[in-house]
Amino acid sequence: MADVVVPVDLWEDDKPAVITSWLARDGGEVRAGDLIAEIMVEKVQLEIRASAAGRLTVLRGADEVVAKGDMIARIG
Repeated sequence: MADVVVPVDLWEDDKPAVITSWLARDGGEVRAGDLIAEIMVEKVQLEIRASAAGRLTVLRGADEVVAKGDMIARIG
């Protein structure tokens, strides 16, 4: 099982981000490197990619505020 976390090195400061969309569906199969979500920080859209292959379980929904290091999904 792999945790999907908001990378701590995507932006410089500690401002929160918002999950703008999930590009992979909850319960769907993903491959390592697949683009699975997008987040927005200060009008900049950033991409989240799958760290492993497996079934995606979304833990945080679209429009939710997240911080660096927050777990937003699991791949199992």
